[in-house]
Amino acid sequence: MDAPILLVVAAALLWSTGGLFIKWTKLTALELSFGRSLLAALTVAIFTYREGFRLNRLTVVSSMLYAALLLLFVVATKLTTAANAIFLQYTAPIYVLLLEPLFYKEKFRGPDLITVLACIAGMSLFFVGKLRPQDVEGNIAALASGLCFAFYMLLLRHPHTQRVNRASSVIYGNLLLVLITAPAGIAALSKISWQDAVSVSYLGVIQIGIAYTFFTLGMARGVRSLDAGIVGYIEPVLNPVWVFIFLGERPSAWAIIGGSIIVTAVVAHTILGARRAAQPS
Repeated sequence: MDAPILLVVAAALLWSTGGLFIKWTKLTALELSFGRSLLAALTVAIFTYREGFRLNRLTVVSSMLYAALLLLFVVATKLTTAANAIFLQYTAPIYVLLLEPLFYKEKFRGPDLITVLACIAGMSLFFVGKLRPQDVEGNIAALASGLCFAFYMLLLRHPHTQRVNRASSVIYGNLLLVLITAPAGIAALSKISWQDAVSVSYLGVIQIGIAYTFFTLGMARGVRSLDAGIVGYIEPVLNPVWVFIFLGERPSAWAIIGGSIIVTAVVAHTILGARRAAQPS
């Protein structure tokens, strides 16, 4: 397994801890988003300041997509179940599968489709009997978040995006969210407890700041958008594991089976991709 894909794996592992700390704080979604995005923007800026903070048209679009995917996911979680939100957001690899050959004129690979279908099947087992189609608005918001995530991953590979700071979209996307959530965030400053402060600090500095630094670095070093999306399935698989370990919420038998399917598919896809890349052309 090459180093760039390991950076994406590390990012997914850090992302997967988000649910635990979001549950731990009593702040609302907007209040939490303000502090988290502010700290995330500062963290990523510190790690990548040597690359400057210039923008071009593609990074502006990427920043807007990044801010939208985070905000839409929060909206989706409020309107529907968290399970619906994360499952529907992770339809992103399907969009990437369809669009990446068009964006970058790459050959469509049968194993990619098999892996995505396996991941979707595994994810569906997490929520057997729990999907609520009546939550139309939340489901639409989650699907829109997944679409934004797909386009965001695709644009990170574009040469014009890589001519500026590889993480500029994360910096400016988070700053955009800070502006949007500032009224709620500033109003909440007087009631923040130490538990809230720890949660916001972890989510901003580590779960987003450091994680997205890893992710954008991996993408800049050549990780395919689809590979990044597939490896991203580590996040929803491990999320209930951390909750079980620290909060005692036991995953269902269906979730364990689904997680096994996803982990197997991701590992197999990554190993086969590494072997294929190592073969002489």
